[in-house]
Amino acid sequence: MTFESAKERIQKLKTQIDTLRFRYHVANDPSVTDDVYESLIREAKDIEAHYPELSVSDSFDRVAGAPLEGFEKVTHTQRMLYLNDVFSFEELAKWGERMEKLLTGAPHHYFAEVKLDGLAVSLLYEQGELVRAATRGDGFVGEDITENAKMVATIPLTLLPPFPSMVEVRGEVIMRKEVLIYLNEQQDAEGKPRFANTRNAAAGALRQLDPKVVQERHLDFFSYDIARIEGADMPEQHSSKHELLRELGMPTVADEQCTKTLEEIEAFLDTVGQKRETLPYHIDGVVICVDETVLQEELGVVGKAPRYAVAFKYPAERVTTQVTAITVQVGRTGVLTPLAHFVPTRVAGSTVSKATLHNIEQIQRLDIRIGDTVVIQKAGDVIPEVVEVLTDLRSGQEKKFAMPKMCPVCSALVERREAATKEETVAYYCTNDKCPAKQARGMMHFVNMFDIYEVGPKVLDRLQEEGLISDAADLFNLTEADLFGLERFGEKSAQNIIAEITTKKRPPLARFIAALGIPQVGEETARDLAQHFGDWESFWTASDEAYDAISNVGGAVIESINNYRTNKSSQAFIKKLFSFGVVPQRAAQQVQGVFSRKTFVLTGTLPTLSRDDAKKLIQQRGGKVSGSISRKTDYVLAGVEAGTKLADARKLGVAIIDEAVFLKMAEGLV
Repeated sequence: MTFESAKERIQKLKTQIDTLRFRYHVANDPSVTDDVYESLIREAKDIEAHYPELSVSDSFDRVAGAPLEGFEKVTHTQRMLYLNDVFSFEELAKWGERMEKLLTGAPHHYFAEVKLDGLAVSLLYEQGELVRAATRGDGFVGEDITENAKMVATIPLTLLPPFPSMVEVRGEVIMRKEVLIYLNEQQDAEGKPRFANTRNAAAGALRQLDPKVVQERHLDFFSYDIARIEGADMPEQHSSKHELLRELGMPTVADEQCTKTLEEIEAFLDTVGQKRETLPYHIDGVVICVDETVLQEELGVVGKAPRYAVAFKYPAERVTTQVTAITVQVGRTGVLTPLAHFVPTRVAGSTVSKATLHNIEQIQRLDIRIGDTVVIQKAGDVIPEVVEVLTDLRSGQEKKFAMPKMCPVCSALVERREAATKEETVAYYCTNDKCPAKQARGMMHFVNMFDIYEVGPKVLDRLQEEGLISDAADLFNLTEADLFGLERFGEKSAQNIIAEITTKKRPPLARFIAALGIPQVGEETARDLAQHFGDWESFWTASDEAYDAISNVGGAVIESINNYRTNKSSQAFIKKLFSFGVVPQRAAQQVQGVFSRKTFVLTGTLPTLSRDDAKKLIQQRGGKVSGSISRKTDYVLAGVEAGTKLADARKLGVAIIDEAVFLKMAEGLV
């Protein structure tokens, strides 16, 4: 290749690579795969190797410069503002009422966009080239982080033409959730402290003097405003600013909306609130502003915040509270689970007053004590959990917790059992097989597995109190006469309960096995056992070797099954079930499909599929889903915030796939 042809080719490659970058990061419409994109970059690098004077790599393969000696101060020509917060739609509506009064009937719109949880920066472009990047600082004076900003791949070094002679862009540098997981796995492997969250990791990187650190953090950038512009007209609406930003090649968030009323904004807030946990990045709310820029200027600024905009904050995901007690619950298998009680506190939209501490190892890891001030959150916005103890707030009056030596329900001896595998933890068990807590929870588990919807905890308690049942098998021997006449049991409710129980006497084999409550045998394992053996007799009389042949069944499961089937109480319970007409049905022949004989483990939050949807897809195509990773696992389907299972998969050499690859596999395309 001659110099002239190489020059022509590398310019075309640069143009194409910039176009693909724009479509991927800005238009959210990638037209080629990553492999194609990387192939073009490799070709450009090969040309550069022969003709270094033609180098254009800094536009797509940025090379970090030497570490800086310090950051220079930058005075913002246009002040970088903060936003006032509102925490409910009622507060937002009051803000809207103030806007209406101040605008005195002037026609206007509202614009809403998600508020990213990162570090605000200002980018100055002259003649389409990035000449300076600065942090917010105190709003008036920030720090020059230009060399660091160049290491953020989604910050364009050059704008797409036609561009104004000068434009100052405001935006947010963030770290995606999946990047934080990856970096923390590296930190763990190197014995270094983990990053607390995406915001701290992103902000900490931009304030490093070595640009290579920024490059290693794989940060992203999203623009949200234009502060100044020369050589072109300033857009008349904030929403139009976003359109211009996209035309210039600047990434913007996908979740935005322009409306005439705040009622429409409320619907947008609800939509974002429902999906915010599945977004690839953390958000800390939604910004709402008056859309017309001329009206923004009229409304002006009060203190550090503009009148024309507010930040709607979703209910707190993490709050502090104080532990008032630690009690113990007894589960259906007899395991003792510690439970933290704390001052009732509102978190993620509801008031909570307790959270499970799982086991003694969790208590020791957190070093949690009665009287401690703790940080709590709702896992998935549903289940309360303690994530941190603020030890600096201790008074010295806090009390350590110890597991009881006697069962808190029946006073039987408590037994400590060591972990059988690395996935398990040390556990404490009530040694009394007849413990009322075991029986009550065991019966509720049984009823849930049999889908007997008419029988809830209160009905079970009442039937036990009346002496009508001593275990779940007795449910199938009840008659309407047994129930009718009991206080709060009318004729109709008695008929409904008995009818419901009668229709559930022929359960699928998998549900029957799961209902027995055999330790280590959950729904997925019960399903594997049922599909492998086909009928009850084959399962019940199988050898250890036959159990071991199943991919998700290991030594701990086999030992648990053997303990259960040799227990006289278990034998009597099953015999009683059969005598009352319960007949587990043969398992349907396993579906054959593209996932036949393949075992998947699901971890993290997927972009579009719920976990149940993914499991159904796998099972409908002949595959199996396991709750833990082993060498028998074929694939780990990983989403955002995948956790330790991802690290386990890498250690064992298990293939890791994302949702896009999974869906192609499900359709037989790969």
